[in-house]
Amino acid sequence: MTYRIAGLPPADFLPLFALSDAELASHRAVRVTASQHPGYPCRVTLRDAPVGEQLILLHHVSHDVATPYRSAFAIYVSQADIAAEYREALPPVMQGRSLGLRGFDAAGMLRDARLVPPGEADAGIRDLFGDPEIAYIHAHNAAHGCFVARVDRA
Repeated sequence: MTYRIAGLPPADFLPLFALSDAELASHRAVRVTASQHPGYPCRVTLRDAPVGEQLILLHHVSHDVATPYRSAFAIYVSQADIAAEYREALPPVMQGRSLGLRGFDAAGMLRDARLVPPGEADAGIRDLFGDPEIAYIHAHNAAHGCFVARVDRA
C-alpha cells in the first residue's frame, strides 16, 4: 500500500496576497509574518515558514462533504507557486508534531481515527489504510486541531 500527500493548490490562495488588509478581512483572512520557526505551517508547501516570511491566515473548508463531518478551520498559506507533493514520505509539517489522523470512506463518513505522537504518523497512516473502507485520511494538528493535509491512497 502506498500513499500520497499533496499541498493545497496555490491558485486558490495567490490572489489573496494582492488584497489590502481591509479586503482580506472581508474574506475572513489576515496577513501575518512568521515570527518563530516552527510555528507557521503552510498548507501549500507543507513546511513551516521561515521567520520573516509573509503568510495569509484564513478560514478554510478542508472537508467539503455533505455529511455531518464537513469541517473548516484556520490555516496558513504562503505565496508559493507550486504545491508540495510527497509519496511514501511525510512532509515537514507532519514531522515533529502530534497528529490526529481521521480516516474517511468514499462518502465522507468518518470510519476510524488515530492520535499519533511525533514520529509515528507513517505507521498510523498505514494502519488506517489497512481498512479497505477508508478512502482517504485527513491529518490535523492534535493541539490546535487545524487541518494539515489530505492523505490519499496512491
